[in-house]
Amino acid sequence: MKIAIIGFINSGKTTLFNALTGQALETTPYPTLAGAGEPHPGVVNVPDERVSRLSGIYKPKKTTYAAVEYVDYLGLTKGDPKQNAKVFGTIKDADALLHVVRAFEDPAVPHPFKGVDPLRDMSYLEQELVLGDLELVEKRFMRMEEGKKKGKKPNEAEREVLLKCKETLENEVPLRDLEFSEDELKNIRHLEFVSVKPEVVVFNIPEDYLKEREKEAGELLAGAREKLKGNTEALAVAGKIEMELAQLAPEEADAFLQDLGIEKPARARLIRTCYRLLDLISFFTVGEDEVKAWTIRNGTTALKAAGKIHSDIEKGFIKAEVVHYEDFIKTGGMAEARREGLLRLEGKTYIVRDGDIINFRFAI
Repeated sequence: MKIAIIGFINSGKTTLFNALTGQALETTPYPTLAGAGEPHPGVVNVPDERVSRLSGIYKPKKTTYAAVEYVDYLGLTKGDPKQNAKVFGTIKDADALLHVVRAFEDPAVPHPFKGVDPLRDMSYLEQELVLGDLELVEKRFMRMEEGKKKGKKPNEAEREVLLKCKETLENEVPLRDLEFSEDELKNIRHLEFVSVKPEVVVFNIPEDYLKEREKEAGELLAGAREKLKGNTEALAVAGKIEMELAQLAPEEADAFLQDLGIEKPARARLIRTCYRLLDLISFFTVGEDEVKAWTIRNGTTALKAAGKIHSDIEKGFIKAEVVHYEDFIKTGGMAEARREGLLRLEGKTYIVRDGDIINFRFAI
């Protein structure tokens, strides 16, 4: 899973990136010039107690958690299509967007719009995503017209869905608010729109929102959820505090979290939110060599899950031996689960559940 971190300059994008990845990229109050720098990736394990417990039971040579890649890049700028197009070109292959909105006051960090107004800024950035996609639609129509003049027959199915997108975008509505059929998505996939991607809006709040101003944080999230539609969610994160937490040893971090009244660090909360938005689940393969978590879309068949591991397993699929993690733990092991009839054989069309432990039988 790849998540692109976006936001206006001085919103705290890089601070949040450091909090999520444990990296220590420099944070500066000065805007990065267009064209400068390269995207910063950071890969982290998806926290999953089930993987840890299975690893403790099997004691494998290798334990592999699911992973998420975060990418931090230049901040977006209101009304600067050239710079924003560069950012969109970098994030177009992301699975989801993590939209950082500034909700903190700091005279040492200039605000691009001369004052903190989180809901306004959230709307401004949504407009930039919409404008970027509208430009893509218009350019595509121009290319289709040029092709038509040269005798190339346009794809009418693509044209129809583009008209649908154009009308929506002209009404300043992101494409994630639209319902698309599988065929429609297939016809516009090559354009790699950004406003169609699932989005988590993260309000970068000051530390006092966690306790003294907790009500204000709640009101901010409620206001955002009234405005947001489609495949979106809103969270409040004290970016500076979370960045400090990411640099601490686990025991120190736990004590710090308790003192602040935070149940889980931002890293865990954001990953779980993204899993939910993208409708992702995990299944496991286990053994003495490796215990591994695999990430798939909810609704994936056993056949397609086998292909996630290796195309040969999908081609030679015979059966899937399946036991759910909870049944495995409850019975005490694979042999016991088999005796109680909880380890079963499933065919190609079986829909994999979150937490399934699967051994695929196949022939090459």
